[in-house]
Amino acid sequence: MARNGGEGQAGRAMSPAPSLATPAAPGQRKVKILLVDDTPENLVSLEAALDSLGEELVFAHSGREALRYLLEDNFGAILLDVKMPDMDGFETAELIRSRPRSRNTPILFLTGYKSDEHLFRGYDLGAVDFLFKPIVPEVLRSKVSVFVELSRKAELLEQQAAVLRAQTETLQKAEQQFRSLLEAAPDAMIICQASGHVALVNTCTERLFGYSREELLNRHIHMLVPEWTFVNPSATPDESSLDGVVQQAGPPIELDGVRHDGVTIPIEISSSPLQVGGELLITTAVRDISVRKRIQREREAAEEQVRNLNAHLEQLNAHLEERVRERTEALVKSNDELAQFAYIASHDLQEPLRTVSLYTQALSDRYKPALVGEGLTFVNFIVDNATRMENLIRDLLEYSSLDAGEGPKMVPVSCEEALDLALANLEARIVESGTVLRRNPLPSISGDLVQLTRLFQNLIGNSIKYRHADRAPEVRISAARTGRDWLFSIQDNGIGIDPQYAERVFGIFKRLHGRDNPGTGMGLAICRKIVSTHGGRIWLDPKPGEGAKFLFMLPCAPSERVLAHGHETSAVA
Repeated sequence: MARNGGEGQAGRAMSPAPSLATPAAPGQRKVKILLVDDTPENLVSLEAALDSLGEELVFAHSGREALRYLLEDNFGAILLDVKMPDMDGFETAELIRSRPRSRNTPILFLTGYKSDEHLFRGYDLGAVDFLFKPIVPEVLRSKVSVFVELSRKAELLEQQAAVLRAQTETLQKAEQQFRSLLEAAPDAMIICQASGHVALVNTCTERLFGYSREELLNRHIHMLVPEWTFVNPSATPDESSLDGVVQQAGPPIELDGVRHDGVTIPIEISSSPLQVGGELLITTAVRDISVRKRIQREREAAEEQVRNLNAHLEQLNAHLEERVRERTEALVKSNDELAQFAYIASHDLQEPLRTVSLYTQALSDRYKPALVGEGLTFVNFIVDNATRMENLIRDLLEYSSLDAGEGPKMVPVSCEEALDLALANLEARIVESGTVLRRNPLPSISGDLVQLTRLFQNLIGNSIKYRHADRAPEVRISAARTGRDWLFSIQDNGIGIDPQYAERVFGIFKRLHGRDNPGTGMGLAICRKIVSTHGGRIWLDPKPGEGAKFLFMLPCAPSERVLAHGHETSAVA
């Protein structure tokens, strides 16, 4: 179930994926999961990955919207995008943790930029995990399902704790009522001589022990309380002068009493000496504590059950964490092996293809006079397709290499220098097409010079490639500061791209203009991969009839991030 701004959003049809969480049973409350991302496409992807869990998905397009939801509902987990305008993920997480209601809600950060600084700051703010874009749906479901299960177990534990509290309150009320009844009716009172022989009893004593008054008089109190003893802590040689005065009583003690029928009962007794007519009498109050003992045993049994349940939950949590770790390691290993396979396969395919192309070209050059008609067409077809295949493999090799190793080496890089290198590589095409370039000053950022050069080269090359036949290409390049990021814009006056293909153009081998136009369909996919490895994002701003406009965001260099009046600022390049 998806929810966005109070209205349901239909989930996409997709095959159910295995997860650790048990889908909510009929009548059982679904666990709410808050998805926070300023990009609608990312929310759609998260919804598609998590829809099979069968829980309630709530969408927020900003940190402030997420905070409003947290004022109203409790969530089993929060998936929080790090890069958002106005209020980023870290600021949002800090406010979430400052509110008692959401202080313990698990937060999983979503980011495309992996750095120790982000990790340290995220974990300091209470993050339980990081998920790096592009997010693997299986990993996302696996991790979120753990917190769904924990939320469900925590809710169950809270319900059981509430039941235990109610039972404890009931027992306490019963004990209070029992004590009130004892206070309303006097306890069993036994007055005996210093020797222990019974001198007087009350009606409660008869009821408690099952003896009549006549059966108890002049009998020793040991008949009722075998272990009864009395030591007068304040006795003095002149105690006969304390006629009618109750001396200091000893503390109550618990002993066993014996009823007339031989049944042993737990009792609490307290004794006090009393001087009457120069004779020392001992007043003993006897209280049946059978109910209190039973309550104590039940309470101890309940506490033991809670301890056993907590131990079981700890074992379950440890087991779930181990399974998540194992599955994450397996997925990472699988991804690494796939990237390595693509790299090796692309590299090994180039040599035989280059041989085919070389010998076909030699055949065409040496026997061209003899090749006429279909023969010449066939040779040209082989040469053209061999060249196209070589370009495809080269681009695939470059795309795979972006996933290899530890990612780009992030060093201070001048985007002006990267653009100059890209224009130098495109010089022949620029001159041939008569392209007009209009550029504004570009900043310096942390990045990889080679990859940034390829990024500019691919985007400007696209503008030249897909130009109007009746006018010269014109390309505008600019950058503007937006919070912690630089927003780059590359706009042309070419044939443009239909808005319905705004996302498709970034796919691998995706071409919108057929094979008659040059290109392999990998250029924009490589651009997205480069921007992603730099911790940013790229998108198309479709405006029919106005050419194509590509926008991409890259983080500012660390040296430019200076807090001023609560906002980050820097000097514009």
